[in-house]
Amino acid sequence: MELRKIFEEHLKNSPIRIDSFHPFYEEALNYMLQGEAKRFRPMLLLSVVNAKNPLLIPSALDVALALEYLHTYSLIHDDLPVMDDAALRRGKETLHKKYDEVTAVLVGDALNTHAFYLIANSALSGDTKSALVKELAFNGGIYGMVHGQILDIFFEKRRLKLNELQELHINKTAKLIAASLKMGALIVDLEMEEQDLLYDFGLKLGLLFQIQDDLIDELSSEKEAGKTTGNDTFKNSFVNMLGIEESFEAADSLADEIQKMLEGFDKDIKQSLDKLLIDYIYRHQKLKGYHG
Repeated sequence: MELRKIFEEHLKNSPIRIDSFHPFYEEALNYMLQGEAKRFRPMLLLSVVNAKNPLLIPSALDVALALEYLHTYSLIHDDLPVMDDAALRRGKETLHKKYDEVTAVLVGDALNTHAFYLIANSALSGDTKSALVKELAFNGGIYGMVHGQILDIFFEKRRLKLNELQELHINKTAKLIAASLKMGALIVDLEMEEQDLLYDFGLKLGLLFQIQDDLIDELSSEKEAGKTTGNDTFKNSFVNMLGIEESFEAADSLADEIQKMLEGFDKDIKQSLDKLLIDYIYRHQKLKGYHG
């Protein structure tokens, strides 16, 4: 069975269960997890594990699930009225629209903390679990995603310099993508040099994803994107700073650089990541038809 199906089956068969007299707490916890999603971060982790030690895939599934939980929490909070005030995510109502704002805040909090519970209970060695928790906490918290998010919100309607914009999005988007690759490397105990190469590759990949998402926000409909678009009017996005043409050029340049980096990995990792990334690295080029 292919990796994506294995992960989707694990997600489907591992719903959050809670014994509570609250009328919809359990339903709300699972609502965004079960939506249509790319599962990109867990797939990065599993692709590295599959490349080097496929026998560890069953033990890695809960760690991959933890990544999906943490990413989903970030989306729930990002969509809140106090942040992006979005109405659509993963092709359906955002959580605060489906229920209410307090539920969305608390479900986000719950998914964030439960991600670390999943890692702690995974079928891996204590040293490996400790390293995984450290990696996810560093890149998903104070020194990573949350840092990027607070920069994004604070400097809304204020123009940043290009290097500041890059720092914002390296933290907000790229570090969790980089961590996903490195966590896969930790599970299969790759040498530190290989871990660092995968992490650096992930940072480039994350920046590319951000530029592509900025172009999607500008050029795609909500139906096509499966989420609220046209939401970046006052934000420090690459499209707002560079314009559409230069954003396409920046994406092309980064995509070429990423492709070259991919060639530098050993055969197993290259083949595994190639298979996953084939639809992603140049996905922005499909948008060019929307821009006359």
